[in-house]
Parts: sequence; C-alpha cells; structure tokens
Amino acid sequence: MENDYGLYAQVFLDDDQRDTAVSDTFDILWLCWNDALASPDTRSFAWNVLRATVMTRTLHLDGRPELGGAAFDTVALQSLTTEADRLDQIAESLQLFKAMSRLPDDQLDVMVLRRLCGIAPEHASALLGVPLATVRSDERHAVHFLQSVICPPPETEGNAE
Repeated sequence: MENDYGLYAQVFLDDDQRDTAVSDTFDILWLCWNDALASPDTRSFAWNVLRATVMTRTLHLDGRPELGGAAFDTVALQSLTTEADRLDQIAESLQLFKAMSRLPDDQLDVMVLRRLCGIAPEHASALLGVPLATVRSDERHAVHFLQSVICPPPETEGNAE
C-alpha cells in the first residue's frame, strides 16, 4: 500500500510532505487499528485516513484541493519537445486540474488514481475499499462532468440569451 498511497499523495504534495503524509497515515492506522478492524471495510477505513492526512497538508483554494502543481508533472508535458507546445500543454492541464478539483471527493480520488497515477480499476477498487462498479461509475460521472466543463456543447440559436 505504501507505494500506491505515495502515488496518490504525490499529486497533492511535494516529496517531503508526501513521505510525511504516508508515514503519518500508517502511524494513525497503527494507533487505531482496533477501530479499523471493527469497521465494515479495513481498506476503506485506511483510505479515509490517508485522504484526511493528505488533505490536511494540501493547499486549498475556495475549499477545494489545489492540483495546479500536478500540471507540471504530466506524461503529456514530458513528451513534448518545443517550448510553445509545453506552454500550451501546461495551460490545458491547469484547466483540467482546476475542473478536477471541483469533483466530489469520491470521484476526485478515482480520477487521481486512474488517470494521474495510472492505476487499473480493479486495483483502485481494492485501494479504496469500494466495489469495482463504484469505481467505474465514479470515473464515468467524473469524465462526463469534466467534458461538460472543459468542452461545453455549443449553444444553439434557440438557447442563446
């Protein structure tokens, strides 16, 4: 779990904060392990501890986690060769990550794991302690929301005010 938790935390935090957040998560879990075992799903309990630990260290704007730093560390950006292409990609990524920060927590976590960390749906399900169908549903709803925000449908003549 440590590597997967680190991947998630890296999206929101710098390296030192990431390591501290993951270490603190395991310390908290050790201290309240009986509560974790008594919970309906230990994996879900652990994920909630990780999420809370990461979010307390994450910069928030308007009550939503700031993902802007992640825009500078994407595969798409690393594959570009010209400065102009990099700047365009950064602008596009910043827009996407700003929209992602507006997702409900469950959908945000699924998108971070699936799209930013590259984790398979089955593995995301196991990490989050939720059914695979929930992961797929959260991802589908998140993608639909992001598409509506980033690429809104063009207005038709009858709808324009």
